[in-house]
Amino acid sequence: MKIREIKVFVCSPGRNFVTVKVITDEGTYGLGDATVNGREMAVVAYLEEHVAPCLIGRDPQEIEDIWQYLYKGVYWRKGPITMAAIAAIDMALWDIKGKVANLPVYQLLGGKSRKGVTFYAHANGESINDTLDKVQEHIDNGFKAVRLQSAIPGLKVTYGVLGDKKDYFELQGSRPLPPEEEWSTAKYFNSIVELFKKARERFGYEVHFTHDVHSRLTPIEAAKLGKLLEPYNLFFLEDGAIAENQDSYKLVRHHTTTPLAIGETYNTIWDCKDLIQNQLIDYIRVAATHAGGITALKRITDFASIYNVKTAPHGAPDLSPICFAAHMHLNIWAPNFGIQEFVGFGNEQLNRIFKHKFTLENGMGMMSEAPGLGVEFDEEAAAEYPYKRSYLPVSRLEDGTLWNW
Repeated sequence: MKIREIKVFVCSPGRNFVTVKVITDEGTYGLGDATVNGREMAVVAYLEEHVAPCLIGRDPQEIEDIWQYLYKGVYWRKGPITMAAIAAIDMALWDIKGKVANLPVYQLLGGKSRKGVTFYAHANGESINDTLDKVQEHIDNGFKAVRLQSAIPGLKVTYGVLGDKKDYFELQGSRPLPPEEEWSTAKYFNSIVELFKKARERFGYEVHFTHDVHSRLTPIEAAKLGKLLEPYNLFFLEDGAIAENQDSYKLVRHHTTTPLAIGETYNTIWDCKDLIQNQLIDYIRVAATHAGGITALKRITDFASIYNVKTAPHGAPDLSPICFAAHMHLNIWAPNFGIQEFVGFGNEQLNRIFKHKFTLENGMGMMSEAPGLGVEFDEEAAAEYPYKRSYLPVSRLEDGTLWNW
């Protein structure tokens, strides 16, 4: 079996997705997700101009060698564009191997460690009470874990809250230029503790709660927040501070016992190595699409298990159902899996293009037994939704200073 052709598709069913299709000379094909939000076309060029020509004629079942070739075979390693391109090829090759073996990918990884994958849903409200009402909806739908985000009084827009857009995909796909949003740490601190205080008063301590700071605090501010939230027993506090300097989390860790999660912007094991081996975090949140695919995430997962760090893969709406499938196979296998972020199975347009058989039961994702990753891609449907430029927001302080994000 040889790789005959590699196709790259960009479609926008509410937001942009970059999909890779690796086709063999025997007709078997595999799918991968190469989406980098706001830089989609950079990955397309990397794949079409630099990766695809190097792989034509190679054996698609040599997954490890191809991964090493794409990572070590260039002078310019790492980075989001390179790693997303590697990730998409890697996912597609695992998809092919599963189809050839007539087994779901998780069986190739070593089989199940659990019966289902625990999800946490998002409750995003325009006020504390609005957020809590959405928490109730998720609990009523069987979720045992929910992320709480609420608009901040005195700020017009807060990243992580939908505002006048009630659909994730509509929100993500309607930003032709980067929107600029205000941030005030003082106003944030004035409301965040009250959110969790009222949540515990209303729902008790049986439901798991998480919160995403979106890296908007300094390390000492993140430490203060973690300490303030200790009475409310968070499942984890996500992205309290940016950790390009991994030592910054020593400061956070030493001041709070609130569990810490980080990693959605990381691209390799090296980005999280010190955080894991020094046990400065409790959950690593790397995504298959952004950190080198299934091969790379398996390596990170095994490394993390040595240090009692669990996995909690990023699950934002700018990751396609192919990435979701990769996470599902890794999650059902990983002995140190923690929890999976879940924003739903998408909108009608998305589901026309990406078809799968994963199901939701009482807040848990249940596996499909389809060979490979278990996702199909409709090229004709994708062509109906052409690419349109869209960006994530930029944060500024009230005086105009560009902030951490």
